[in-house]
Amino acid sequence: MRLPRMGLGCMSLSHAYGTPPSLEDGVALVRSALDDGVQLLDTATLYGGGRNEELVGRAIAGRRDEVVLASKGGMALVDGVNVIDGRPETLRAQVDASLRRLGVEHIDLYYLHRWDKKVPIAESVGALAEMVAAGKIGAIGLSEVSVDRLREALAAAPIAAVQNEYSLWSRNPELGILDATRDAGVALVAFSPVGRGYLADSITDPEQLPPKDIRRAMPRFQPEHWAANAALLPAWRALAAEAGRTPAQLALAWLLSRGDHVVPIPGSTDAHHVRENQRSLGTVVDPAVLVRAGELIDTATVSGPRYNATGTSEVDAESFEAAV
Repeated sequence: MRLPRMGLGCMSLSHAYGTPPSLEDGVALVRSALDDGVQLLDTATLYGGGRNEELVGRAIAGRRDEVVLASKGGMALVDGVNVIDGRPETLRAQVDASLRRLGVEHIDLYYLHRWDKKVPIAESVGALAEMVAAGKIGAIGLSEVSVDRLREALAAAPIAAVQNEYSLWSRNPELGILDATRDAGVALVAFSPVGRGYLADSITDPEQLPPKDIRRAMPRFQPEHWAANAALLPAWRALAAEAGRTPAQLALAWLLSRGDHVVPIPGSTDAHHVRENQRSLGTVVDPAVLVRAGELIDTATVSGPRYNATGTSEVDAESFEAAV
């Protein structure tokens, strides 16, 4: 399947970044995004314990044919704890539950949210292939996987997309999955494309983030790393101004330049920011500026790993820390 060039990540409307907006405000934001031309919506079983799928379902009621609808299974909130479970029976039940919460009969793209390392990926993918055959989902995706896992999955069933974190300050896909997806004709869907707000220049002090904001547990926002990362921002702001773009737009322009198969899915709780992000499409930024952006914010200049030990243990994607 061919995905739109950019989409909307809906997680922050229900999950992970402090206090989410009300259901009504979240629905209004998604509908506003559709009005602004967003054609890909990304949600998951995990987000808000299913509430995000319900929100997206309400937002697309009467407008289902306007969007490519993507969701995920294999990771869920159980008694308030993230549980990774890729057993076929779990995935079958979660697909059915996603359909009910979204209020649809068909989900265009359904990801394995995390590879369950206790279950061969071919078994998990095989269960999703059954859902494709049953007409419940249109295509299979994988999230936070390595090149090896993608190849194992492709041997079991067609894979339409891999969703891994990718941005100027998280270059892990450049260790292999960027090229592997392109060569296999698989979309690389880039989540957190503006560095969880860092590249949007929207964080002045991580200590002021809400108590339950997941960034508080991420090393790059910790005091021992934040000072070095914050020191890059004045030059980043100046480069965006030189390009005639907002910092977020420049970050997205750089990502869009990484390949026609790269699909950013920035998220926001602010309709103005969603509109601003969407305007990144079709704009031209001087290639020399993009090169400078890639040199300014890079693995060599950003301080700290992207996840703490718990987060790292949950993913399969290649990492620079492991490569050292």
